[in-house]
Amino acid sequence: MIGRRGRPAAGPVAVVTDSTASLPQGLAERWGVRVVPLDVLVGTRRHVEGVDLSPADLLGALQRGERVSTSQPPPAAFTAAYRAAAEAGAREVVSVHLSGELSGTVGAARVAAADAPVPVHVVDSAVTVMALGFAALAAARHARGGAVGGPVGGPGGDEGVVRLLDGPQVSEPASTRLVDRVAQWVARGDAPVLPDGDDVARVARERSAAARAWFLVDSLDHLRRGGRLSAPAAALGTVLGLRPLLTLDEGRVVVAEKVRTRRAARERLEAVARAHAETRGPVRVAVHHLGQPDVAAELVAQVRRWPRVVEAVACETSAVIAAHVGPGLLAVVVVDA
Repeated sequence: MIGRRGRPAAGPVAVVTDSTASLPQGLAERWGVRVVPLDVLVGTRRHVEGVDLSPADLLGALQRGERVSTSQPPPAAFTAAYRAAAEAGAREVVSVHLSGELSGTVGAARVAAADAPVPVHVVDSAVTVMALGFAALAAARHARGGAVGGPVGGPGGDEGVVRLLDGPQVSEPASTRLVDRVAQWVARGDAPVLPDGDDVARVARERSAAARAWFLVDSLDHLRRGGRLSAPAAALGTVLGLRPLLTLDEGRVVVAEKVRTRRAARERLEAVARAHAETRGPVRVAVHHLGQPDVAAELVAQVRRWPRVVEAVACETSAVIAAHVGPGLLAVVVVDA
């Protein structure tokens, strides 16, 4: 934990993440998760992800051959998020972010946390996209005492597993009104024990540690130029003409398998993700794409027929991730439910 010295706070915990979590539209607001956007440079123009640049805008720039790069948020952006959470009634903050091996974002969060008005627990998830997004949502649910969200039934047969993609069933924000509810519980003498920041951070770490992601791209050049993939690994696609299936290992992008064609690679993507899912308990799955909504929707329809899948969603990847992987992205994230 990083923050002010003194007696640990024991009230509501706010959750902060970053825009690479690629959360479906509106979901962060429903769970009360604050999202700090990263910056994207297109040519000489600086954009703020989700504010004046969408994944579709970024795809257009890539297809036009424009030079694209990204930049981590400044510490001031995290300072503003932590201050806003405190002003909304949070006593602690859990700030969970993309892999420190891929970006300096988590470092900027730690700098800001040192001067935050409330204690801040910074979590390096070692993942990104919805592997990070699901961890943030699980942390937000746990921060609320875990007593929200509709139970999941359906083909998986996993009654009691709570939906995250629908948001809380209660029609109130997760910040100030939670404070009101706590005050009411205390007045009645039946206040539940809400988790503290350490416990919420633990949930974020456990969910992200149990997440797996595999992805395909049309070209490995973007990852190589950005330093996210080694030159020998990138040569598999550019020189040998293979379609590597990529994954994250200890926060780094690595080659999981080598496949000959795009069609075979897509089939292998589904097969590998399904094989992993079948070794777990109940799971949630996200299918990410960049400008391929029909392909993603078809894959999600197949995923929903897998055993033990309690929730599945197709969502476009964040513009920042798109800048690093380039056109043609198709990814599958599997997390424990």
